[in-house]
Amino acid sequence: EVTTHTVAPQRIELTTELPGRAAPFLIAEIRPQVSGLVQKRLFEEGSDVKAGQVLYQIDPAPFEATLNNAKAALGRAEATLPALRLRAERFQQALADKAVAQQDFDDADAALRQGEAEVESLKAMVEVARINLGYAKVVSPIAGRIGKSSVTDGAIVTAYQPTALATIQQLDPVYVDVHQSTNEMMRLKRRLQEGSLTRSGTSANKVQLILGDGTQYALQGTLQFSDVSVDPTTGMVTLRMVFPNPAGVLLPGMFVRAVVNEGANDKAILVPQQSVLRDPKGNAWTYLVDNESKVQRRPLTVERTFGDQWLVTSGLAPGDRVVVTGIQSLQRAQPGVVVKEVPPGADQAPAGQPPAQGPA
Repeated sequence: EVTTHTVAPQRIELTTELPGRAAPFLIAEIRPQVSGLVQKRLFEEGSDVKAGQVLYQIDPAPFEATLNNAKAALGRAEATLPALRLRAERFQQALADKAVAQQDFDDADAALRQGEAEVESLKAMVEVARINLGYAKVVSPIAGRIGKSSVTDGAIVTAYQPTALATIQQLDPVYVDVHQSTNEMMRLKRRLQEGSLTRSGTSANKVQLILGDGTQYALQGTLQFSDVSVDPTTGMVTLRMVFPNPAGVLLPGMFVRAVVNEGANDKAILVPQQSVLRDPKGNAWTYLVDNESKVQRRPLTVERTFGDQWLVTSGLAPGDRVVVTGIQSLQRAQPGVVVKEVPPGADQAPAGQPPAQGPA
């Protein structure tokens, strides 16, 4: 007595789990743009900051003095311009009346142009001094969570120094970078081209996330892109995904597993796992029951598990009846033995009979 499973094609959604790590959506290393003395740190370490928020105050006194000096120099230069302009105009009129030499007019005109150029140069110096004064306030370029500060009040900092004062990371949303082997990527592309897998609809790029403790992340993410280069040391391609993170559950560097949608198989053949056996070489096979209730042994090609079933790619056809229970008794019988099919749950062996041990 055996129970059987009748093979019938069905539509399934295939997914794959890829390991990866979370990464900040934006990251900014804060460095001073002017040199000076840090008067005050204006944020709390580990807090959320806004774009444009002042983080450090550098002593502004030297920059204010430089700005005032540049403004004074500009004022002196602008004060000489009217006299130079009137002199050049008078020499131009006198030149028309031939009352002055051409050289005198050229000297007056050159002095005017030099004065105008000096005014423009000093205006630029005033603007630079004003910019440097603004840089005395070190502001946040992005909104996010700021880490620890590398300096304290009273520290001397230099413009564009190698060591960052602090680091800000935007954690909502976050990136998740996972890695897929080129063999798996080519296999998936080949199956899509052959038509054994199909992708359609907005769910094709949707991704689920499994956290390090095995729980599923509540929010769904989106597959953003696949890298165009392969890591020569590992043979892996990086896939980047974006996940919303309003509660801050995902942190940079956290290990996760992404469940990526490969596509849909409209004619998938699934059989229970206990119906698939392996020979000493690892080849898969199963027992079938034909129309005369005789048992046949059939080699299979299986691709992967799908829940508690095997996805079979070759060896079975719709309508085949696969033996699910009673296999141990069949392994002691000769091929072609006649069996009786019973409903699932019925007893397949006399009470007290020990189960036979089949090959692994």
